Amino acid sequence: MLKKHYKTWGGAIALSLMVSAANAAVSPAEAAKIGKELTPMGAEMAGKGEIPAWTGGITTPPAGYVAGGKPVDPYAADKVKFVITGANYKQYAENLTEGQKAMFEKYPDTYKMPVYQTRRSSAYPQAIYDKTKENATKTKLLEGGNGLENYVEGAPFPVPQNGMEAIWNHIVRYRGGSVRRVVGQVTPQVNGDFTLVRFQDEFTFRDKLKDYDPNADKNVLFYFKQDVLSPARLAGNVLLVHETLDQVKEPRKAWVYNAGQRRVRRAPQVAYDGPGTAADGLRTSDNFDMFNGAPDRYDWKLEGKKEIYIPYNSYKLKSADLKYTDIVKPGHINQDLARYELHRVWKVTATLKEGKRHIYAKRVFYIDEDTWQATEIDHYDGRGELWRVAEAHNLMYYDTLVPWYAIETLYDLNSGRYLALGLDNEEQGSYEFGFERSQQDYTPAALRREGKR
Repeated sequence: MLKKHYKTWGGAIALSLMVSAANAAVSPAEAAKIGKELTPMGAEMAGKGEIPAWTGGITTPPAGYVAGGKPVDPYAADKVKFVITGANYKQYAENLTEGQKAMFEKYPDTYKMPVYQTRRSSAYPQAIYDKTKENATKTKLLEGGNGLENYVEGAPFPVPQNGMEAIWNHIVRYRGGSVRRVVGQVTPQVNGDFTLVRFQDEFTFRDKLKDYDPNADKNVLFYFKQDVLSPARLAGNVLLVHETLDQVKEPRKAWVYNAGQRRVRRAPQVAYDGPGTAADGLRTSDNFDMFNGAPDRYDWKLEGKKEIYIPYNSYKLKSADLKYTDIVKPGHINQDLARYELHRVWKVTATLKEGKRHIYAKRVFYIDEDTWQATEIDHYDGRGELWRVAEAHNLMYYDTLVPWYAIETLYDLNSGRYLALGLDNEEQGSYEFGFERSQQDYTPAALRREGKR
């Protein structure tokens, strides 16, 4: 059954809904709003105050962009409207998350948020829009909400009725169908010293395999592979994941190739609060991509929409003119390179179920309405204390119509350390979308064949 509670929040009707069984899709009348009152992805099309109307996003590269190279900032001429600092942040508290406020308290002299004009730049391929509208009346949550029925791609729930539907929109959101990238991860010491860990990672959604068989691996959502390139002590280790749609019925399947042992073994720890790869204890497996994996250990509550200052159009952080040392600073990244804009976000609270285990007892998500990307997440420990603050610096890959992140960060308020993932300023080229893989490329046997040490 669904329990519904309606309340007014910021002029909009907010739905607070809890899931205890399989959901019905929305009515044809609700779905008919998509493309009219709502954008093709389910966001409010109209503007209000500082937030403009959505008019299609940015769909063509700006002058100076070279195919295969780093993104060029289409809004480079925009000026900072104002800067939120440790001295004035309370004036803007209504439009800040608890995690952002905590960062101002923790780093009052260095943490800042340069605020710019809001640009609703997100756009997707027409096929994704078409599938999303189709999903609105066809896609349903499986029993318990731990999987999807009648889903292939697009946003499964463009008009979400509960928190579980909203988080599934983030988990399965479109990221180009397939992508390969070389990125860096850092976990700086309190003084800012860091060792860069370089990954080559790739994923391919099942329906984008060149030998796609609709009847094979039907419960697999996508395949993910991550090779550690450096430092030398970790180089050669490889992680392979078969991400399942219903991870309770069929848990995520993961294997690691250990270069030192020259062997492949199962890796059941690559899930939930298992340690993140080479993260020095600063993130869990399900912190990757802000949140990933099975949602079954939490109760998910849709709190409604809020207007929040979130990182957006973060092209400065992708600049090839920067070195990693320009970005990585003590306590937090160089906030002079960040760009914040006022956007509408869905607020979703995840509370650990009784009898379930996880190091995070509660998580509060702020999910961008235009992209369904989780952009801010506050993580609370078992005592109810705010512990870690996650932030994703969104940007639009306009050449391939893929919204994603420039980098994602996870700040530990207790230790004063943090993790930043996605750095590629000193790497050649950019993300490679649309490359082809076969099912055989994502098998444990393929890991053995690729073993270099």
